[in-house]
Amino acid sequence: MIKRSIEQVADMIQVENEIASFKDLIIQGVSIDSRNIQPGNLFVPFKGENVDGHKYVEQALEKGAAASLWEKDVPNPPKDLPIIIVEDSLASLQTLATSYRNQLNLKVVGITGSNGKTTTKDMITSVLSQEFIVQKTEGNYNSHIGLPLTILGLKEETEIAVLEMGMSGFGEIEELSLIAQPDAAVITNIGESHLQELGSREGIAKAKLEIVLGLKENGLFVYFGDEPLLQNAVSQSEPYRIQTFGNRSTNTLYPTSVSQQSEGSIFTVNEQPELEFILPVLGQHNVNNALAAILIGREFGVSDTNIKEGLLSLKLTKMRTEMLEGPKESRYINDAYNASPTSMKAAIKLMSEIQGYSTKIVILGDMLELGPNEKEFHYDIGKQLNPSDIQYVFTYGPLSMETYRGATEQYADNHVFHFEDKDKLADSLIATLKGGELVLFKGSRGMKLEEVIERTQRK
Repeated sequence: MIKRSIEQVADMIQVENEIASFKDLIIQGVSIDSRNIQPGNLFVPFKGENVDGHKYVEQALEKGAAASLWEKDVPNPPKDLPIIIVEDSLASLQTLATSYRNQLNLKVVGITGSNGKTTTKDMITSVLSQEFIVQKTEGNYNSHIGLPLTILGLKEETEIAVLEMGMSGFGEIEELSLIAQPDAAVITNIGESHLQELGSREGIAKAKLEIVLGLKENGLFVYFGDEPLLQNAVSQSEPYRIQTFGNRSTNTLYPTSVSQQSEGSIFTVNEQPELEFILPVLGQHNVNNALAAILIGREFGVSDTNIKEGLLSLKLTKMRTEMLEGPKESRYINDAYNASPTSMKAAIKLMSEIQGYSTKIVILGDMLELGPNEKEFHYDIGKQLNPSDIQYVFTYGPLSMETYRGATEQYADNHVFHFEDKDKLADSLIATLKGGELVLFKGSRGMKLEEVIERTQRK
């Protein structure tokens, strides 16, 4: 993590006050939460709609913070304490992160996309870690605040940082990319998440493509080449190199064979069809994510042997196609971290492809932030469910009533159920299980379907 004197910090950001009396103090790491202060942290207070972090500056210093920022238009800064007055706390945090990134001798991989960002980040990290010291974005620290904190948490000896970039509107990915200045950038796909804010898939593609605005000259841009919205928007005359991945043979890298096993996927690729990759996660969409990881691994000179080992030893962030033991010897696929029509269809397709289970059940929650056509999206998911592939359908949430309505047109009434209460959903699932079923949990983060998993595992 960042370890600098206050005098050095003052050279990295614009400071509005005299710091001579405490210029030799050393800050170690940065915190925005006074409850989680570690000794030596620089505390950064923000003015929120409901809470002003400046109220907690003295508390942060009492807990061991070495110093604190303070916005100059906030009255009554504490006297005789190591206070660094700045124009804007957020801008200063971002500037500090950019400066620290430039001081480190490391490469950066930036990742964005509608679906699969975190999974691809985990895959790339696992591949690169075979030969480099790598750090990645932890949790959901992929925002205008989270990404700077991630950078400021990088160790001096880190050789490659793998940074996830999230957004909800235009201009946000550009801001993150300019802070991170990636040497390689990845767009996993273009889905329907944030349609409510961005208006169309074309708008989503435009917002995601902002990642190249901070890409180093002659850096590598990797994207999902099966997406026309990306293909049509990317010019071959750009000041960076381009490689694509996907299922079509027009891509730089594409699979020549894919086999779904009980615990993962086995696949080969066009460039070396004799080399077999084993991925301990399920789904064609995850094979595509792995293709992006292979391209990034090769960009940084990782050997094919180590790329293969990196994919084989992959550990995914929780709730991304996570296989769990369920009650009555059933198996759960916990893919409940997020959902969009694209990722929902991919998960349902995965369920149809997995062999060895006589009964398959899907638990589908609401897909959020889809804009004015949200009901149609949910209804369409229900209509695509096939009773021969998936025997039981459970839906949860007000929007998923439309999924239920679409599914009832495909199924007998006693195989499709809708719930607004998680306890009743859990009880009904337990009653349906006879032994050995495969159960998928898929919904947006706000639906918290993992709570149903926890309740059924306790029963």
